[in-house]
Amino acid sequence: MDYLKITETPSNHDNLEQLDTISILYKMNEEDQKVADAVALVIPQITKLVDALAERFIDGGRLFYIGAGTSGRLGILDASEIPPTFGMPHERVVGLIAGGDKAIRKAVENAEDNTEQAWPDLTAHNINDKDVVVGIAASGTTPYVLGGIASAKKNGLLTAGITNNPGSPLAISADIPIAVNVGPEFVTGSTRMKSGTSQKLVLNMISTALMIKIGRVKGNKMVNMQLTNDKLVDRGTRYVMEGLNISYSAAAELLNQHGSVKKAIEAGR
Repeated sequence: MDYLKITETPSNHDNLEQLDTISILYKMNEEDQKVADAVALVIPQITKLVDALAERFIDGGRLFYIGAGTSGRLGILDASEIPPTFGMPHERVVGLIAGGDKAIRKAVENAEDNTEQAWPDLTAHNINDKDVVVGIAASGTTPYVLGGIASAKKNGLLTAGITNNPGSPLAISADIPIAVNVGPEFVTGSTRMKSGTSQKLVLNMISTALMIKIGRVKGNKMVNMQLTNDKLVDRGTRYVMEGLNISYSAAAELLNQHGSVKKAIEAGR
């Protein structure tokens, strides 16, 4: 190993069990405040990925996240929120976790150590060279992720890697490395903490910016969101009200007729 594995370096804080509750929480918050600044440093790399994704999405391409443990779960979380938030089909952004869907709730023993499994998981979705594979691994060494990235590259797909160890194998092997150096974790090695938070921020940026670029947001509104509950119907109605400068009842009627904020506003105009 010829790089510093920052995610395993000792915490800046010690004797945690001797601290009172408020001290524990203030010290955790002190560490968390470093995360956004670390993410800011990799925005140029995120920009490269979003622009490449937008170009491929317009041509029918898809986005796949692959990861294990916390990283895999965060990828699945981001993917699962795209259809309700932006009205995209479920198959356009897909999250895959080592060990399969059962690993979302409970760890599957040795699943992340299988170098060969990610590619079969991807090919089950008929993956092709219009698609983009993003590997997520705080350590940058997860075999499941590295194997998937290597196979994707071999088959002509664009790849990216989200990691918290600059210089790690994932950062080196991915076409677009996004290496967020958040420093040591509050509890040494617990990458569900700052590393996980940074991954969530980066994933938010990737998917939201992509959806804006391909026209799924108008102004600052989620005009393509799925109207799946009363809260979202109310939000959509208010969007139509503002967009057309009409009453709530008239906006509700338009929304009910057309089924989406975007179509309601277009019809109202």
